[in-house]
Amino acid sequence: MLHRAAALRSSMVVVFNPTAGRRRAALLWRVLDVLVANGVRLDLVETLRPGHAEALAREASRAGARLVVAAGGDGTIAEVANGLIGAEARLGIIPLGTANVLAQELQLSFAPRAVAAALAFGRTRPLWPGLVIGEGRQHLFVQMLGIGFDAQVVHRLPSALKRRCGRGAYVMQTLRELLRYRFDPLTLRIDGTETTAASAIISKGRLYAGPYLLAPDACPSEAGFSVALFDRPGALPALLSGAALPLGLLSRAPWVRHVRARSIDVLGNLPVCVQADGDAAGMTPLSVRDAPAPIDVVVG
Repeated sequence: MLHRAAALRSSMVVVFNPTAGRRRAALLWRVLDVLVANGVRLDLVETLRPGHAEALAREASRAGARLVVAAGGDGTIAEVANGLIGAEARLGIIPLGTANVLAQELQLSFAPRAVAAALAFGRTRPLWPGLVIGEGRQHLFVQMLGIGFDAQVVHRLPSALKRRCGRGAYVMQTLRELLRYRFDPLTLRIDGTETTAASAIISKGRLYAGPYLLAPDACPSEAGFSVALFDRPGALPALLSGAALPLGLLSRAPWVRHVRARSIDVLGNLPVCVQADGDAAGMTPLSVRDAPAPIDVVVG
């Protein structure tokens, strides 16, 4: 655990998810070496379990850290953001994940020296997360929330396969789920109006699953959401969506509706899988609202 006295001695605390793998850990050490060589005082703490990054970030901010850095993927960033809500500490990012969607959304550099320079310089922009309320708890997401087919892929993806194959693991698991997912219809109440869809993706940012455009009207620094509603159930439309995404065509696909929203409630008695920023995030029913306030994220 992080000691409060240590955080008070350092203005920067780096929260590292060691499940990122050895290759990505090497990138982290290169960034830290540059920071330390330039006189930046920092503390490094490692997560031990899911949800631990949130607790470490909250403890660091309460102990006086002015910058808490998430070293990991989008899920780790979201956990750290959860720990910083209501605090004065800024959020930094060292992108070590599989897709690094938020880092690409914010056009952050992936070069170690550039990452270190950005963290040291400290220029920020606001990031307004979404808030998921359901299953007796609430938590933030920073980029997107998937409900339905893509969430089932995330729920059933073996962690060992993800570590071994990276993005390719999602393709393999998608093909498996195409054969067994039922595509039960979702009922959503969007700003008070009910609608149905086969699946839904609620976005804060424009990108999805990497550098791929899904929500052209989204803006991560503003309140509100872009909701992509997938109207056609079944394996073939899901397969076509997967093929259209890397070609830059999914945002314009005729079977996808785009709706701007301030509040979304996912209704119904049948529980459906939910994923937030690439990590399993429980089941429906749930509600989505804006977080109480934006977070300042360091961009360079």
